[in-house]
Amino acid sequence: MKTSFSKIIAGDKPVLVDFFADWCGPCKTLAPILKDVKDELGEDIKIVKIDVDKNQSLATTYQVRGVPTMILYKNGKQVWRQSGVVQKRDLIQIIKSH
Repeated sequence: MKTSFSKIIAGDKPVLVDFFADWCGPCKTLAPILKDVKDELGEDIKIVKIDVDKNQSLATTYQVRGVPTMILYKNGKQVWRQSGVVQKRDLIQIIKSH
């Protein structure tokens, strides 16, 4: 997964990575928000969901200590990071600002 993850975040299109867990309540709240963001921004954003229980080494590598944690990448570089639920309009504003 690590090799392909590096390729996924390397593009010039912003990539929002959602580190989540199936048992996480706030993660369930965030899921439809991310869908709405993708529906609104379309091809301008790539959204990738990473299950921390199935990808523990990746979560450790990127120092994900709690879920949900979202990290926004542009050209392979982290440009924004936040844990917790972020509302749709705020998330869209963050993505557009990068």
